[in-house]
Amino acid sequence: MEINEVISNVHVYGLEEAIKGSKYPMATDLSKVTDELKPTQIKLAQCGLGEGHDNFLNGILVQFDLTLSNKAWVEAERYHFLDFISSQSTMHRICRFDLDKAYIKYVDKRMIDIMKKKVNSYNELEAKDKNDPRLKEMYLEILYSNPCGFRLTAKMTTNYRQLKTIYKQRRHHRLPEWQAFCDWILTLPHAELITKDAQGE
Repeated sequence: MEINEVISNVHVYGLEEAIKGSKYPMATDLSKVTDELKPTQIKLAQCGLGEGHDNFLNGILVQFDLTLSNKAWVEAERYHFLDFISSQSTMHRICRFDLDKAYIKYVDKRMIDIMKKKVNSYNELEAKDKNDPRLKEMYLEILYSNPCGFRLTAKMTTNYRQLKTIYKQRRHHRLPEWQAFCDWILTLPHAELITKDAQGE
C-alpha cells in the first residue's frame, strides 16, 4: 500500500520551538538558546519509551488526513494522543459513498455486491417515501453488514512523541496500512527524532 493512499495534507508545527525547549534544562541564558538540532537532542529523543527524556517531542505537532479501513481504525483508537479533529461518517453517509471505491482490495467482491444491493434498495425506497418504517431497519442492516475493509478519512492531530510510540509498535504489523503509515513517518522533517531507522541504524 502506498503512503499517499493512507496519508495526505500533512502539516508539521513547532519543530524549531520544541528543539529550543529541549535545551532549557542546561541553559542559564535563554537568549542564547538556538533551534539547531544537535546530537544531544537526537539522543534525548531516542530514549526508551516512557523514560521522559523525550518529552520535548510533545511540542512538535503534526496534522494530516488519515485514510484507514475500519479494521485499522479500531487499532488506531488505542493511541490517546492521536486525536480526531473530524472524520467521514458511515452513520450519516453510508448510503452515499461510491462503494466501488470505498473498500480496500482485500474485501471479497461478493460482499461488495451484497452491500451495493442493500444500499440501492434503501435509496430506492427512501426516494419513494422517506417516512417508510422499513427504512430504519434497512439502514441498521447496512451499517452492521459493512465489511471492515471499508475506508474512511479523518483529519488527525498528534505529535512526534506519539508517532514514536506508534512507529515502535506498528513497524512490523500485518496490516499494510500500518506499514504505509510507518513509511510516512520516515518522511517527516527530522524523522531521526522519532526513530533510529531514519538514520539507517
